[in-house]
Amino acid sequence: MTSDNPRPPRQEPAPRTGKPLGARARARAEVTVAIKDEARRQLAVEGAAKLSLRAVARELGMVSSALYRYFPSRDELLTALIVDAYDSLGAAAETAHARAVRADATPRERWLAVCRAVREWAVAHPHEYALIYGSPVPGYTAPRTTVEPASRVGLLLMNVVRDAVQGPGVHVPPMNEGLRDEAERIAADLAPDLPPAVVAALVAAWSQVFGLVSFEVFGQFNRVVEDRPAFFDQAVSQLAAGVGLLED
Repeated sequence: MTSDNPRPPRQEPAPRTGKPLGARARARAEVTVAIKDEARRQLAVEGAAKLSLRAVARELGMVSSALYRYFPSRDELLTALIVDAYDSLGAAAETAHARAVRADATPRERWLAVCRAVREWAVAHPHEYALIYGSPVPGYTAPRTTVEPASRVGLLLMNVVRDAVQGPGVHVPPMNEGLRDEAERIAADLAPDLPPAVVAALVAAWSQVFGLVSFEVFGQFNRVVEDRPAFFDQAVSQLAAGVGLLED
């Protein structure tokens, strides 16, 4: 990573509901946002492996002991950044999907809208994308609190396919007989209401969407693919066909 990257876009906390926060709670929320913003800046410059609570505190003019009252360890700060990144990505995909639904889009068009939103978010937030889909951070093990945020895009794509099955229908993709037991196990875990062949194809497509995005974000398409939006649209359209979504 280079050191001349601009400061990552500020991620505001979700709108609050219910009673207004008191002065102390507001102050704590503001400091928490400032800590995470500085940590994101360090991600862009140094990478996740070199994230340091002491360095964050120094840049904010805080003593380390004060910062530890917000994040007792580097791993807790990393987890907060990871959850924020997954939630930001998931919200972008869900917003694009909701817009497509309001436009009365077909399941295939909704699939494309979700996939485009994933790509656009990743290109706009490369360092946060690298945090959640890049190399594992040495010494860090993600807790289960990251599982639900990480599932948002996959579940959204699954719901697009589910709506297609319940609506216009799908072409159930062919499947090797040797995969049947595994496909049935995956379907039982993830979507028992969908044909196992569709679920297996969906899991493969989900991984390939992020493979395409990772190739672009991490530079593997340099000097290979020039018109990346068009290339991506074509590829994810083929993935839609692979899971059985009908032509528009």
